[in-house]
Amino acid sequence: MRCLNCISLFFFLLLFQSAYAQRENVISEESKVPEYQLPDILTRFKGGKVKSEKVWVKKQRPEILKLFTNEVYGKVPGNLDLSEVKIWETSDQALDGLAKRRQLSLFFKKDNHNLEVNVLIYLPQTNKKVPVFLAYNFTGNHAVFNDPNIRLTESWVANNPSVGIINNQVTEQSRATASDRWPVDEIIKAGYGLVTVYYGDVDPDKNDFSDGIHPFFYKDNQNKPAYDEWGSISAWAWGLSRVLDYLEKDPQVDSEKVAVLGHSRLGKAALWAGATDTRFAMVISNESGCGGAALSRRRFGETVQIINTSFPHWFCDNFLKYNGNEDILPVDQHMLLALVAPRPLYVASAEGDKWADPRGEFLSAKYASAVYELLGVEGLPVKEMPAINQPVMGTIGYHIRSGKHDLTLYDWQQYLKFADKFFK
Repeated sequence: MRCLNCISLFFFLLLFQSAYAQRENVISEESKVPEYQLPDILTRFKGGKVKSEKVWVKKQRPEILKLFTNEVYGKVPGNLDLSEVKIWETSDQALDGLAKRRQLSLFFKKDNHNLEVNVLIYLPQTNKKVPVFLAYNFTGNHAVFNDPNIRLTESWVANNPSVGIINNQVTEQSRATASDRWPVDEIIKAGYGLVTVYYGDVDPDKNDFSDGIHPFFYKDNQNKPAYDEWGSISAWAWGLSRVLDYLEKDPQVDSEKVAVLGHSRLGKAALWAGATDTRFAMVISNESGCGGAALSRRRFGETVQIINTSFPHWFCDNFLKYNGNEDILPVDQHMLLALVAPRPLYVASAEGDKWADPRGEFLSAKYASAVYELLGVEGLPVKEMPAINQPVMGTIGYHIRSGKHDLTLYDWQQYLKFADKFFK
């Protein structure tokens, strides 16, 4: 046993040393970006040009989606419908009477597996169906807003004693600790609802596939997804679609105007959800970086190898083939963004977030525009990266703001303007 422990420690140290070396050699200057050639988004994989909407919809789009599924995010290995909905609490006097609040759980059951996904909904005071933003949060619904009526999550949460998360459980101290990312009052006053879910309810964010949604689909003696099956990002995207299943039956929500939004790793999940589920009417990526909106071939900031080393559970195991070999990827992230077309898409970056490669995110949006234009709508309305805090909005929107990696009021203000353009 002692020898086995020594071997485990040895390999852990090698992994740590490798990850550290990768971060030491990170490209953070534009002059050091290697030469690269992107796959042409309108060239068929077997040759020939995509010249019509029909060819895009019937042939090119399905082929791109299949490649991302098999090589990057992983396929969902089965179907699972919602088993039960339980409403825990409702109020017509939330936000001092400005909004209606609802808290509910979506239950999924299969064999001896049970999963509870808690949903928090704020809607404006109106009898009309309202458009909503659907977004995961990082530490529990109770952290989103200063409201003592919000239920504390009982799920596993990554430790953070500074915000009252101890032994992977939240405490009362955790309430409203992420409220600066969620301007609920502004969202409601603008005429939109907010639907939020703790992403760890669907799959805890750790390199362990024994909990969350994955075991529901295991075959005999299976204890992790197969090489081409879903990692956590694909699982989180699946969860967003299941929440949309519920919203389609909600008489107070305009389910044809649901914008799926995500920040950082959850931006990756939002993009994949928007690519795989065309019911989402709008897709918003906030600083999603590598594996999200940023071009992989640029190798700027976080790379495929770094992200696969640091977060081995996020993508399918087939993605490991491209560690240090981005040029042999059959796809790149501009093609992921194009899968959203012709629906509205917003990509946002931050000046101080070089790790997420702002220019790479902009270029993805720029190159995805070719598909939007093929489908008869405006893509990104500029060819050059806009100045800081100068948003541009076609059917693809983009901004790079001042500041660090975060989801801010400024970001939300742009998303609300963008939603007004298409939803009102």
